[in-house]
Amino acid sequence: MAEVIDRPDTAINLPNMASEDSLALTATNNTTEVAAPAEKKVKKIIRRKKRPARAQVDPATVKSEPPAQTGTTFNIWYNKWAGGDKEDSAMSQTHAKGRCNIALDSGYTKADGHPGAFFCLYFARGVCHKGQDCDYLHRLPGPYDIFPQNVDCFGRDKFSDYRDDMGGVGSFSRQNRTIYVGRIHVSDDIEEIVARHFAEWGPIERIRVLSNRGIAFVTYRDLANAEFAKEAMAWQSLEGNEILNLRWSLPDPNPMAQKREARRIEEQAAEAIRKALPADFVAEIEGKDPEARKRRKIESGYGLEGYEAPDEVHFARGPNAVNPRGREGFELEHEQRLMLEAAEQEMLQEQQYDQQQPPQQHQEGGIFSNSTLAALQGAQVAVASKPAPKASAGPLVAYDSDSD
Repeated sequence: MAEVIDRPDTAINLPNMASEDSLALTATNNTTEVAAPAEKKVKKIIRRKKRPARAQVDPATVKSEPPAQTGTTFNIWYNKWAGGDKEDSAMSQTHAKGRCNIALDSGYTKADGHPGAFFCLYFARGVCHKGQDCDYLHRLPGPYDIFPQNVDCFGRDKFSDYRDDMGGVGSFSRQNRTIYVGRIHVSDDIEEIVARHFAEWGPIERIRVLSNRGIAFVTYRDLANAEFAKEAMAWQSLEGNEILNLRWSLPDPNPMAQKREARRIEEQAAEAIRKALPADFVAEIEGKDPEARKRRKIESGYGLEGYEAPDEVHFARGPNAVNPRGREGFELEHEQRLMLEAAEQEMLQEQQYDQQQPPQQHQEGGIFSNSTLAALQGAQVAVASKPAPKASAGPLVAYDSDSD
């Protein structure tokens, strides 16, 4: 689907310059003629709308079948076999039921609105029948699609070690971007054929084809593309009727390959350091900014002639940094710490004052201290005495009663 928008060109009138769309004035024999305005050109901008993902197979033909037996115990909770360390030999000799076509099948699904969504495993195999209603992504992995180390791009859990046949999801102990491709029908242009078929699933770093053995090693630039390609090309064919056997590759014993892998890891670490350090500092170190050295010499002097602060002082960050840019964002934290220190100092002074006061002696067996008793004794309190009752007289005195 395409949307066509007509937008006329706009002319910018500059001083002392004549525009093509303005009226042309021509002076001839003291007469002025006004020329007709030029026709405006119209540009057509074609904006391609994002299309929905296509269903790769007819939903009516999908049947619920139990998975092939690849282990010794069937787990009813995960609906798969466990305990086996090899795939079914008969399954590896059967051609795949479908194949993904990125140009036609990719599109948006329900997962596009959810950050961190995984890719559809059935889409990679070319047999997803949900289309735009799928809860997983229907597109190729990109350089910014990074997943946790313990899962692959499809959300499946990895294991601590590889299987005996180097198949399955893989291991989280090593970042393996190389795929072993077996059962290749050898021809004169086999390297070109392998490169054309496997380049559909992402950028390739290198390809090595052993024609005498009918195998190839394909190394992708990103791990997610290698995981996607392993599922997309499993039990597929290249140009003949062969059925490819895809496995994870063992570590390359070549010393040059090991150095290349170590250099790649160093580059990843350097990129992480670049993101953590200030941009001007990185530009100065790498020599990308020719004026950075002059500007640094002026700024790091801090008003002192002939002085240049070292890197650990000039680029330091914190509330006590000499460079004002290094104190940005730490002012509030510094003020809060000063308030806490003042409160702690005040509490310490109160404790010292309490320790300097003499301890008060308590009287044994009493509940009041000596100071309290002294205060009570010094107080003069007049207590009114109650008058004694008058003695009664009469014939009933001997009965101890005052009643008649």
